[in-house]
Amino acid sequence: MGHSTSLPGFGAPAVGFEQPFEMLEACHERVNRTLDLLRRLMAHIDTNGHDTSSRSAAADVLRYFDIAAPLHHEDEELHVFPALAGRTDVKLRAAIAALQGDHERMAMYWAQLRGALVLWRDDAAAPAIDGATRRLAADFIGGYAAHIATEEELVYPAARACFDDAGLARIGAEMQARRHAG
Repeated sequence: MGHSTSLPGFGAPAVGFEQPFEMLEACHERVNRTLDLLRRLMAHIDTNGHDTSSRSAAADVLRYFDIAAPLHHEDEELHVFPALAGRTDVKLRAAIAALQGDHERMAMYWAQLRGALVLWRDDAAAPAIDGATRRLAADFIGGYAAHIATEEELVYPAARACFDDAGLARIGAEMQARRHAG
């Protein structure tokens, strides 16, 4: 692909499920790396067309947003947001409502964008990237920046304060179990 960076590959988060909020933040790092991979993939296709490297990168992006990202959103929906449900802080409640809307919007964007990635992964003769796909990718990528900032700066710290060590261990174990189920 490019001489300075390669497309495929990810490192595993350095924290474990015994630290659930640190794990959620590590997932955000993976989201950002995968979104960067999507940007680089599109630039590669523009410059070089579809090849082995682009197909591998498309497979990596698909794998992350088909499997890991939905689990991450589920962790938040099941553990983070409910912990704050009784709060009267208007700013916090508005943030949670916005984040839940973001999850729905990102799932909708992904459902539309994944078809292009499947084509890029599976078809060496896939066409050039059209304007609609570029706009969709830009919306998908752009939707994450404010979302992640709100979670890390406002919502995670408030939710973390709701859990004692036993509560953190419980939600960490549940997060881990969901990833090993099925």
